[in-house]
Amino acid sequence: MNDINKFKLSFRNAFFGIKTAMRTQKNLRVHIFIGCLVVIISILVKVSLYEFLILFLTILIVLVTEMFNTAIEFTIDLVSPEFNPIAKKVKDISAAAVLIAAIFAIWIGIVVLGPKVFGFAKKLI
Repeated sequence: MNDINKFKLSFRNAFFGIKTAMRTQKNLRVHIFIGCLVVIISILVKVSLYEFLILFLTILIVLVTEMFNTAIEFTIDLVSPEFNPIAKKVKDISAAAVLIAAIFAIWIGIVVLGPKVFGFAKKLI
């Protein structure tokens, strides 16, 4: 297999990974939905380019963290199909990373979008 075919295969595998995660992980779908809402709201209230980049990067951090969490959970399920207290700790810590990223994202959203959303709402009233 030449380098171009290896490159194509790696992209195909990555897209299959995204498809698998989206199909199997409800929380990932929820994060994507909320991320899309944030993007739409950002456009409506006309955030600056830098604010948009901060919001978008924050959304990506949550999505990537959720994807790593999914990969860790699948790996733990593979190597430890029966209950194992250490496996539980690994899964709990991985889930905690997603929670921390999501809380951070909410905080960033409030700081960046809060004043603009209230200003936008005042114009409508």
